[in-house]
Amino acid sequence: MFATNFLRTILKKKIRWLLASLFPDFFVSKAFAFLTTPMLHKIRPHEIIQLENAQKERFPYLHFDIQLYQWGTGTKHILLVHGWEGHAGNFADLIPRLIENNYCIHAFDGPAHGASSKGETSSFEFTNLVEILIRKFDITQVVSHSFGSVASLIALGTHPELKIDRYVGFTVPNKFRERLEEITAQIGLPNTVVDRLIKKIEAANDIKVDEVNVEDYAQRASIQKALLLHDKNDRVLPFEKSREVAGKWPAAELIEIEGTGHYKILRVPEVLDKAIHFLVN
Repeated sequence: MFATNFLRTILKKKIRWLLASLFPDFFVSKAFAFLTTPMLHKIRPHEIIQLENAQKERFPYLHFDIQLYQWGTGTKHILLVHGWEGHAGNFADLIPRLIENNYCIHAFDGPAHGASSKGETSSFEFTNLVEILIRKFDITQVVSHSFGSVASLIALGTHPELKIDRYVGFTVPNKFRERLEEITAQIGLPNTVVDRLIKKIEAANDIKVDEVNVEDYAQRASIQKALLLHDKNDRVLPFEKSREVAGKWPAAELIEIEGTGHYKILRVPEVLDKAIHFLVN
């Protein structure tokens, strides 16, 4: 059965590669839509409960209606930034620990994510929203997961006037081009289509893909201390990505985790305890 499914997957990728070579414009358009339209994933029961317990606010941003959340009334303001195709509830296991430590916790569902309004969006719209919310809530600490780490560090590196005393990143991607190439390789797109797709992304966002490297933004950000946590066997985002960022960022400490994978890392008590200890000390 495994061999049959494996061969079927390979065949589908080869057929897709051939069709994409013959009809590149069509596949560029489809790939661009795929990258700008986040999928909605099932919310776990305990995440629903945590979201229901939050104070909620709708916040207008571009053509979106963003869902904001707040827990606690403490004196330390912290922002939680979920990953691509995630939502604020992903931090459900961390939130009670933060409340116990006198935090006022702010979170949001990104554009076209979670309970926010839907539509096409981009990683750069997400990033700009992070900057706006850091200013809105006078944030002094940030916790992020996966793509949320990209958005947070680009926002903070672009605006070094924003001062953050503690930053925790649960898995940190690095180079935008590498990540795009990894995703398009999984889909099965030829290099000619990938090159056109990158040009389309650059034109739509007025950026140069090769210049979007998290390690560079992290060094420019005004962050006193940073802690990066990453499972060494993460199958979604290789551990090496966080190692690259930490290697170029003097303020950062990297802790190698084992046995959590990419998503469970946000739910393992021992890992969350490391994050809390870092934040409060």
